[in-house]
Amino acid sequence: MKWGRWAAIGLSGAAAIAVLSLFPSSNPSPKQQIKQQTKQQIIVPRPAEEKQLKQHMLRRDVTATERLARLDAKQHLKTLAAGLKNSSPSHLTADIRELQKGHKQFRSIMLYSPSVKKDKQFRSSNERTSPEIQEQVNYYVGLARKALRKSESYESPSFPEKDPHFFVVAEPSKHNKDGIIAVMDTHILKRVKEHQDKNLRLIPYPKEGKYKIESVHSDTLKDLTVKTGHDNEKASHYYEHEIVVTFADTPSERQLAQIQSDIKAKKANKPKSIRNTYIFQSETMSMNELKTYFTEKWRPAFIEPHYLYLTNEIFPTPAADTPEIPNDMLFSEYQWNLPIIETNRGWKLSKGSNDVIVAVVDTGVDLYHPDLQGRLLKGYNVVAPDEEPVDDVGHGTHVAGIISANVNNGEGIAGMMWGGKILPVKALDKSGSGTTYSVAQGIIWAADNGAKVINLSLGNYADAQFLHEAIKYAYDKDVVLVAATGNDNTERPGYPAAYPEVLSVSATDYNLQKASFSNYGDYVDVVAPGESIASTYPDNQYAALSGTSMASPHVAALAALIRSVNPDLKNTEVMDIIRNNVIDLGDPGHDNLYGHGQIDVYAALEAAGGSPAPLQLWPQHIDQKLQRLLEDTRTR
Repeated sequence: MKWGRWAAIGLSGAAAIAVLSLFPSSNPSPKQQIKQQTKQQIIVPRPAEEKQLKQHMLRRDVTATERLARLDAKQHLKTLAAGLKNSSPSHLTADIRELQKGHKQFRSIMLYSPSVKKDKQFRSSNERTSPEIQEQVNYYVGLARKALRKSESYESPSFPEKDPHFFVVAEPSKHNKDGIIAVMDTHILKRVKEHQDKNLRLIPYPKEGKYKIESVHSDTLKDLTVKTGHDNEKASHYYEHEIVVTFADTPSERQLAQIQSDIKAKKANKPKSIRNTYIFQSETMSMNELKTYFTEKWRPAFIEPHYLYLTNEIFPTPAADTPEIPNDMLFSEYQWNLPIIETNRGWKLSKGSNDVIVAVVDTGVDLYHPDLQGRLLKGYNVVAPDEEPVDDVGHGTHVAGIISANVNNGEGIAGMMWGGKILPVKALDKSGSGTTYSVAQGIIWAADNGAKVINLSLGNYADAQFLHEAIKYAYDKDVVLVAATGNDNTERPGYPAAYPEVLSVSATDYNLQKASFSNYGDYVDVVAPGESIASTYPDNQYAALSGTSMASPHVAALAALIRSVNPDLKNTEVMDIIRNNVIDLGDPGHDNLYGHGQIDVYAALEAAGGSPAPLQLWPQHIDQKLQRLLEDTRTR
């Protein structure tokens, strides 16, 4: 079950309205208003209602992603159009080819000039379009030419009507009414929708029988057939012919050989650094048969299924009071999530250090995304150790961008860290799923290879001791572990988020309220923005996605910023700083919906530097903070 990620759209105007609504002109105070807005009953919708809510989120994310694609296209065309006057034909051609090389969505780029009868055209694909679609392309390109003759920009609607995946955009030059026209391919929208169906679990995921996977009820461990997306709340998937066994004493080579013969097994996998634990895979025996065999004959310390894990994302000084606004193309209009947690002011205290490594144990990362260049270390592919940790899903790339996309480079989005390195660890395969073994190995490898923080935007409802051992191994090496709680609006604890060694993160929306899909419970530590979060996506693109998977990397990035400010802090101290320096939402103190509260980057970094705000002044601090958020929103 993916702690997927994606839902509503909170673009500039919507975000402004949402925040403004928190502060009416009459009493009570902003702090009291926030408490009234967020104090709510826990409502668990019926399956049909939950499906409707998630479908609505999906549509909003697809809409937001299309807007990101259009803005990205317009900005690139403006850059090309600016070069029409001064660039030589050869340089302009090279620039266009370079753009299309890394951005396949630019299906066709045309140089328009009113003095030339035929546009010079550059295609990125030889794929032929149907006559009907080509007719629509020609029509909208004709409208684009008319706009350029008036020195005006142009955008067409998406087409064809039944399956829209193209649009035409044009930008004028500043001389001679020349311009650039592009035919854009938006198949990313279909990809986001298919991904959302899985991650918000609008469809059963994974399907029974695929990869010989079966499901078990998380409480009773009785077999469970998943028929609807809603059923996943009670299901924990496992490999039906495999089992995880931890022996009281290390078995000898002769004993292992006997076991392999008895169960007709392939050679057992022994995870690195997890003592006396083995994964056995039988060619003939089911998990239950394997469980009976090991229980009766070997009496191990514990036995459990080989579970499948799925992606689920103070008083400031005058100088620090001015937020830092980066020039990243999508920041001001789309990244509501960073100002609302005081990231901009936090940058006055720390922008991050390249000495701090954040491991993203996920589906891998797009290693060639321009907004991640210089941020990525070599990483590791648990699924295919001889291959690079390339993201063939999109989830890990989106998570990595939230943490550390390049800032102030005029490209795409701003990550929370200007410095810092991402260690991509591919533990989930192209279906977006991974096993207890692969996730545990990814955690162990990251801990052994310099990770100071590990983000885990994945989960299952099964408390797997095997995975817990890996968590404890990293925790004992002073790593800060951060995990998403899940997207089923349930109080059922999700793992690894519910382990005591892990900082568990649920999601909020731009109203500072619990996201409708977000899991909750007494194990939740903090919350962070998780609706319609704009970030990097494979093939040099950007997508707006929602889920606790998107909330978790905000907290992982904050942990890394804290470790940049004060490298001497232990992991437990970092976690305490994050918990103790928050915007308190919901009921006073810790509550099941918001944990300790929503993260506050500025307050946490100031506390890490040794000057936390006195507790007795905290309510006034919150009033001032919320007033500043209001003022920021009015000026955006």
